[in-house]
Amino acid sequence: MAINRVTYKIGNDELILEAGKLGKQANGCVYAQYAGAAIVATVCCSSEVKEGLDFVPVTVEYNEKYYAAGKIPGGFIKREGRPKDKEILVSRLIDRPMRPLFEVSFGREIQIVPTCVSSDGINPPDILAVVASSAAVSISDIPFHGPVAAARVAYIDGEYVINPTFQQQEKAELEIVVAGTKDGFTMVEGGANEVSEDVMLGALEKAQGFITAMCELQEKLVALCGKEKLPLAPLNVELENKDAIIAEATPLLEKACFQDGKMNRGKAISEVKKQIVANHAEQLADEIQKKLFDQCFDDIQYNLLRKSILDKGLRIDGRKCDEIRPITCEVNVLPRPHGSALFTRGETQSLAVTTLGTALDAQVLDDIDGERSENFILHYNFPPYSVGETGRLTTGRREIGHGNLARRSLAPMIPPISEFPYTIRVVSEIMESNGSSSQASTCGGCLSLLAAGVPMKKMVAGIAMGLITEPEGDNPYGRYKILSDILGEEDHLGDMDFKVAGTKDGITGFQMDIKIAGVTTEIMKNALAQAKAGRLHILSIMEKCIDKPQPISPFAPK
Repeated sequence: MAINRVTYKIGNDELILEAGKLGKQANGCVYAQYAGAAIVATVCCSSEVKEGLDFVPVTVEYNEKYYAAGKIPGGFIKREGRPKDKEILVSRLIDRPMRPLFEVSFGREIQIVPTCVSSDGINPPDILAVVASSAAVSISDIPFHGPVAAARVAYIDGEYVINPTFQQQEKAELEIVVAGTKDGFTMVEGGANEVSEDVMLGALEKAQGFITAMCELQEKLVALCGKEKLPLAPLNVELENKDAIIAEATPLLEKACFQDGKMNRGKAISEVKKQIVANHAEQLADEIQKKLFDQCFDDIQYNLLRKSILDKGLRIDGRKCDEIRPITCEVNVLPRPHGSALFTRGETQSLAVTTLGTALDAQVLDDIDGERSENFILHYNFPPYSVGETGRLTTGRREIGHGNLARRSLAPMIPPISEFPYTIRVVSEIMESNGSSSQASTCGGCLSLLAAGVPMKKMVAGIAMGLITEPEGDNPYGRYKILSDILGEEDHLGDMDFKVAGTKDGITGFQMDIKIAGVTTEIMKNALAQAKAGRLHILSIMEKCIDKPQPISPFAPK
């Protein structure tokens, strides 16, 4: 097999994408290099086709080898072990923009494995891993509506810097990762030190040029060595009596979907579904017909809820688009922990607990970036009882991702260890969930930090926002509504989910997933303005509960 290579000059070095030398038995394999950082990304799919899947069975397993940085793993076991938090976060970074671009009807398991095989300690390998993973899928025989790419943007001394070095990131007022296609960005994640909404918008616009260039570079590689795509396995069967079922279910769902309370809504919708299934029992005894019915039933709800928001400005719990659910805050809810708080927003509740430790309690991080210690830690737990279900108590990728978002939102306001010589650990236990428990963790975490006596620079709050759009003529965003403080159902049915955390004076944490191509600057500007109004409202309620650090607990170390 011939070796194919494409390059793109960035500064003094070339970004290289190469195929045909490594991993030739994988469906697709790309070697990517920039300066001293290198990634080998592979993708494989199963041979078995499962018809009628309603999700894409794709997994991303980013991993870093210690040899990449000329290191041997520490401790007794000299082999790389389970994924570190950083590897999980990079896996999510790759997964989120790519997952929507696979075809559900492909019906095969897909596994993407990007491996960092060289690290120079100067250039972060995660952006390279996104590009290499997308390139591997693009040249493979797996159907994919890509390519995608990513860019890191830093704001340093009033200037935007694309793909900053580790050293530059430390000086940045803003540091975000933007991922997307040539048509527009689809995912944003990052943190900042109280930057304005305008600075955030500027960073998003700056990223698009590099993303487009990386997508075009991948297209050149596809032109050289892209494989013919495997066939899809769409169901060639339609739901029988579809119009009759829609006519029968719609009026019943119009009542059920607008019941008050998540559990009541769920119960009412479940009763409607049972009734329709019973009325068409003979037809729905067929497994394929049942799957098609389930999809149709979800589509009816999807259309009803979006229509209500766009036509009436009315949400499923009766709120207006910019209305935030009732909020209650309470501190010192536990007798012995150093600081505790209970933050409740509607049906989402976080019990946040802060523990103060000595310098010996700092978390030592040993990876290919080098050994360092962290004196501010935040852990997020999402037990199954928070949504009224049974299940295993585990720490999965969701817990790692949500905890990281809350941590980076609060971190800029944590005093340096020279001023407050404690190691600080916050744990957010989600007691109840219906919409953005990560932002409840940010709010609850802030309250518990103050309750523990941590002299935070300013208070921090977070809010989750949503977007519903409808095309009008040639304009894909002819009608749209921005939603403040979204519910779980609105996250599922909406076109954008973004979380903004910050102080009264600026943004400290940001995460966004977009399900439609190329959201306009106008929509983003309006959404950020509405998010700021919501954040200020939440902060005003939190300040009534506690607005300055309490004396340090007598149970804390001296």
